[in-house]
Amino acid sequence: GPRLVYVENTLKMRVIAAYLLCVLGGNKSPDADNIKKVLSSVGVEADKERVDKLLAELKDKSLDDIIAAGKQKLAVLPAGGGGGAAAPSGGSADTPTEAAKEEE
Repeated sequence: GPRLVYVENTLKMRVIAAYLLCVLGGNKSPDADNIKKVLSSVGVEADKERVDKLLAELKDKSLDDIIAAGKQKLAVLPAGGGGGAAAPSGGSADTPTEAAKEEE
């Protein structure tokens, strides 16, 4: 159900965040132990399968290349919203000019 999807995505993002923290900390090529160490430092148990999958996908790629590829994917997505509801046309019975006329 929706709860399981949320948990899956949260765990996936934690592994990615740990990888990014390693790279930003100066480790250009973090391994599974590095990622597990970051996650365990905040009380999260690393899922070996997720860590191994991430490392396989990112093998021989620089963080700059990964970010550039992500930006290209985002560039093709439509941006902006549908706008929202249109403002009602016409005035209401309590417009200032009508209210002023009634007082007279």
